Amino acid sequence: MGTAETLTQAPHTKAARTSLRKRKNKEETNLAGYIFIAPWLIGFLLLTLWPIAQSFYLSFTEYSLLEAPVWTGTDNYANIFRNDDTFTKSLSVTFIFVLISVPLKLFFSLLVAMALSKNIRGMNVYRTAIYFPSLIGGSIAVAALWRNMFGLEGYVNQVLSWFGIQGVGWITNPDTALGTLILLNTWQFGSTMVIFLAGLKQIPQELYESASVDGAGRFRKFVSITLPMLSPVMFFNLVLGVIGSFQTFTSAFIITKGGPINSTYVYALFLYEKAFKHYQMGYASALAWILLVIVAVLTALNFLASRYWVFYESDGGRAK
Repeated sequence: MGTAETLTQAPHTKAARTSLRKRKNKEETNLAGYIFIAPWLIGFLLLTLWPIAQSFYLSFTEYSLLEAPVWTGTDNYANIFRNDDTFTKSLSVTFIFVLISVPLKLFFSLLVAMALSKNIRGMNVYRTAIYFPSLIGGSIAVAALWRNMFGLEGYVNQVLSWFGIQGVGWITNPDTALGTLILLNTWQFGSTMVIFLAGLKQIPQELYESASVDGAGRFRKFVSITLPMLSPVMFFNLVLGVIGSFQTFTSAFIITKGGPINSTYVYALFLYEKAFKHYQMGYASALAWILLVIVAVLTALNFLASRYWVFYESDGGRAK
């Protein structure tokens, strides 16, 4: 009997030891993984998640940096929507900026990408030369240069004077000031152009060759092949462009200070002044969360609309 029981229990004991060994190895592997991601995880918790939570709390308080925050409930949000005309003005300016600058940036970046996708000698040099300004495109130095270019005595008016054209103060005129910022944002198309260029390189040339055999011209190829095949990349650039444009700050702060007559008073500049000029940190936190909701809603709408114009080859066509 004892021998029979031992033989019966032996396989189970061996299986248990094997299971225990596998579980131990898995725990050691998991521990090693946690150790490797610990620096990023600590940074994320302390430098991202905790400030976000603090900002959300402060949006319901009155806080000036010099005194302890005082809980006021939804008073900040109520004042923003009911009593703050500057909020409405800055939001309208920002929407105009986004609605004009994003399509222009997409158009010019795609146009340049198509020109740079040709296989000609020295193309790598041209690509580098065109992309290089984008490395410093969002810097304070470029914004200061833009201010000098479009000032009353700036380079643009000097060039116009060569042709007998009287220039204007582009950044001091309410009718043209926002246009100079839109032009600067459009000029910073390098990263978007590189993404488009990568997408163009992924389109099979056989499709164009087959279209040529069928007698399709350049425009027909562009509409029927390039745009559908490039639509996922276009959608990606659109989402990033909208998010980035709503956060525009440096150009408005350096070039126009929000003027003249608040014609370039974008939302991020309004938020900045509330926080660091008037020291209304609670109010500014509420503005930041409103901006987050606006961007999130627009991003969600873009994803919903993408069902009707974005095509994925792996899904057999239209996005689902």
